[in-house]
Amino acid sequence: MQMVTYTEDNIKTLQWFEHIRQRPGMYIGKLGEGASQDDGIYVLVKEVVDNSIDEFMMGAGKSIEITIKENQVSIRDYGRGIPLEKVYDCVSKMNTGGKYDSDAFQKSIGMNGVGLKAVNALSKFFQVTSYRDGKMKTMEFAYGQMTKDYPIENTEQNNGTKVVFTPDTEMFGNYKFYSEYIEKSLWNYAYLNKGLTIVFNGQKFNSKNGLFDLLSNTVNGQALYPIVHLQDKDFELAFTHLERSGGEEYYTFVNGQHTIHGGTHQQALREAMVKTVRDFYKKDYDASDIRQSICASLSIRIQEPMFESQTKTKLGSENIKEGGPTVRWFVNTMVSKLLDNYLHMNPETADILQKKILDSEKERKEIAGIKKISRSSAKKVSLVNKKLRDCNYHLNEKSDKGLETTLFITEGDSASGSITKSRNPDIQAVFSLRGKPLKTFPTTKRVVYENEEFNLLQAALNIEDGLEGLRYNNIIIATDADVDGMHIRLLLLTFFLKFFPELIKAGHVYILQTPLFRVRNKKETIYCYSEEERIHAIRKLGSKAEITRFKGLGEISPEEFKHFIGKNMRLEPVVLHKDTNINHLLSYYMGQNTPERQKFIIENLRVEEDIPA
Repeated sequence: MQMVTYTEDNIKTLQWFEHIRQRPGMYIGKLGEGASQDDGIYVLVKEVVDNSIDEFMMGAGKSIEITIKENQVSIRDYGRGIPLEKVYDCVSKMNTGGKYDSDAFQKSIGMNGVGLKAVNALSKFFQVTSYRDGKMKTMEFAYGQMTKDYPIENTEQNNGTKVVFTPDTEMFGNYKFYSEYIEKSLWNYAYLNKGLTIVFNGQKFNSKNGLFDLLSNTVNGQALYPIVHLQDKDFELAFTHLERSGGEEYYTFVNGQHTIHGGTHQQALREAMVKTVRDFYKKDYDASDIRQSICASLSIRIQEPMFESQTKTKLGSENIKEGGPTVRWFVNTMVSKLLDNYLHMNPETADILQKKILDSEKERKEIAGIKKISRSSAKKVSLVNKKLRDCNYHLNEKSDKGLETTLFITEGDSASGSITKSRNPDIQAVFSLRGKPLKTFPTTKRVVYENEEFNLLQAALNIEDGLEGLRYNNIIIATDADVDGMHIRLLLLTFFLKFFPELIKAGHVYILQTPLFRVRNKKETIYCYSEEERIHAIRKLGSKAEITRFKGLGEISPEEFKHFIGKNMRLEPVVLHKDTNINHLLSYYMGQNTPERQKFIIENLRVEEDIPA
């Protein structure tokens, strides 16, 4: 093997913005185009808002104004404002900021002075204005490099900071902001910061009761008993159990940061709930029976939290402060003290909770034999099972590729064959269905173990005991765009909503959009996802262009399919609005064919004519 030369010329020093642009994953996680709630464009928004939240936490400014129009983001707070002589440093010098001064910022979200610089470097337009004591300073940048430096001027504006930016299309592609994701994030900010008002595109977000409001909006009338709301210094917990049987749902926060992938505090909560309940009832109940169908939200505030990445989605801290007690001890102590006292003071809730545990125990024992048989069967089948074509990396493993891991759920062998041959085997797996899956709405949890297909799907996802072990960050339903494909899509969504709604609530489930048409001439090929796009393509390529109508995924060759599941993959997120009642939703659309549903179907019938190829 020929030795490669290694000299002084190989040593390079990048400017700060060049490093961010070359290694964006280090700063904002994955890039994405907006279909996923953890895509980079939302991280950019969050990094700016986090600074405004930190100002509010320090007692400066009670409102934040956010506008997103035509992909330009504007965020204005009424905090103290960046010191005017340090505006340039704070947005363009790494490791520069006020968070290093523990007196100026205590228990803040951002600690490394990186977030605002990442927004600057990854935006094609970035403008920052600081208003401070009757003076203002504005600077503009493009891709991290300053383009305009305005002199300090007098102003009548209130103190604060305004940041306006447009994410770089070169980095994020043809991105789109989904307002549902923005609104969900802003509601979390409001729940965690009572007294704060956020205005987003004219809509107000505020909360009087903190995590109680969060849980109330989440369970939406499905609580088995009144929501338990416990608070102490740097600690807040709200929880209930749901009427339905199901997994565990957790919404956890550290210093106002939504840790969607959990961490040490979430694990501590799971352990503390079990220990406290066992101690209260003086019964050694099984942990799974205590936590089954629990829905809980936890917020703690600790000094200098250590997250597992810059995107701060998982807490890695063992201690609540350097040299201090552990997070586990802190959460355990708080839950033990506050929950034990609550259960003694509210015997009716204590009785309902105990009955729920006993019902879960009974259900668990009833299906124990079925689970044992199904697991044994799954173990045997997995050695030769061709349903799952797995990938090399997984979400539940420590890997920088975890957020990109994807499972495509396809219908039939032809579609799964095309995807399998064109996928990225490092991060993309394929699960192949055999025709239409079972309708699960009227069934119980037994069906997950009795039905081989659902049992294998549950095993592939590794979600039997909750989302902590989830193996893929993105679960993509990839069915044909015809009546049968739509039916399969609905049956899969029913399965997830019935037994694993937390998958959808956590933003893991998507619908794959594949092109309906291919329009091409000798020089160019355009794939069209709608009739409007087809018309536009014909105008561009001429009336003599060849038009192909794709009727099913199996008709698309692997060579072409790689264009639709790669960098330019189009996904439609499955989103539950905060006022959606899952039981009512499933009952209405997947239950008995009531007169109300018949009326809905008749009023929404559409007749579509076949478009000739």
